[in-house]
Amino acid sequence: MTTVNLLDFDLEGLAAFCERLGEKRFRATQLFRWIHQRGESDFTRMTDLAKSLREKLATAAHVQALPVLTQHESADGTIKWLFDVGDGNAVEAVFIPEDDRGTLCVSSQAGCAVGCRFCSTGHQGFSRNLGTGEIVAQLWFAEHFLRKHLKRDERVISNVVMMGMGEPLQNYSALVPALRTMLDDNAYGLSRRRVTVSTSGVVPMMDRLGADCPVALAVSLHAPNDALRDDLVPLNRKYPIAELLDACNRYLAHAPRDFITFEYCMLDGVNDTPEHARQLVELVKKHAGQGVSCKFNLIPFNPFPASGLLRSPQPRVLAFAKVLSEAGVVTTVRKTRGDDIDAACGQLAGDVKDRTRAAERMAQRRAAASDSTLRPVVIHPARKTAAHSHSQER
Repeated sequence: MTTVNLLDFDLEGLAAFCERLGEKRFRATQLFRWIHQRGESDFTRMTDLAKSLREKLATAAHVQALPVLTQHESADGTIKWLFDVGDGNAVEAVFIPEDDRGTLCVSSQAGCAVGCRFCSTGHQGFSRNLGTGEIVAQLWFAEHFLRKHLKRDERVISNVVMMGMGEPLQNYSALVPALRTMLDDNAYGLSRRRVTVSTSGVVPMMDRLGADCPVALAVSLHAPNDALRDDLVPLNRKYPIAELLDACNRYLAHAPRDFITFEYCMLDGVNDTPEHARQLVELVKKHAGQGVSCKFNLIPFNPFPASGLLRSPQPRVLAFAKVLSEAGVVTTVRKTRGDDIDAACGQLAGDVKDRTRAAERMAQRRAAASDSTLRPVVIHPARKTAAHSHSQER
């Protein structure tokens, strides 16, 4: 007999499942707490459930984590897991410890169809969407593993960022029940402000998320104009920057935070000049006559062979941040974490082959950018920007 994985259900879904078994709603709440708060997968140990229910569950359901293929721990405490999702596919999740929080970076797809130039996952192509249970299983496993690993009884993971492999909003039907489980006080009880969905700009689904399950939103911007963003983030050809910023403003009406986080990967000689920064200021201050309430998270690029891209030098990153900050735009520079285990931003895929001649094209662009109008600005250390070296998200 085929049984269902209870990690696939949010509380409403679990209540409906229990009703099909002839059980009342409060039983679903008890079961939900056992699974998510206590990390229990053995129904016989759920001692406050009626014996008759435990017997029904034994024949109709199971609680199954994803098989762990590998686990790597960085010198900085970051932990990366590679999970088997079948048919030769694998996804990764990363735990990033900080003094004041513990963040889990979660994948939503095996591969990604968006194909951002600077992301190794995009270079490997798209395999399939993850199910709700496969998304939740990353949190379920990580939280309860870490409690044992760190010898802690209280919650370890305080923040979840949907910034792993895949474009979350292209897997909307599985994403929303997973978010609801993360937020539910009978499960992980995470604050809406501490659960972040990152998107490359799937405009219609941004609107749906704002109506259905508003959480913190991060938008992968990476360029100040459509010509450059078309190349770096191909989805821009469908939803250009003006439409994207309109969607951001609509989302803010529902968001738990009063700003959108714009992610901006700093690429040497591509998008990292002071002129690019000034264009961003113009964009976010004056869009549609009102601008967009936002902060910028500048991300050091983590190189991989097929990209044809290089990391911007730190002085140039600081000069870029200085332009934004002095214009009144809140700006942080993300601290690179876990790069010694390929767990840093943009690295979640492994080695890929370059079938698009990206390395050749990007080398030509860097050469063109070396003329006097695009020469990097190096600032004296005494004039460094006040932008902090870590962000609220991953």
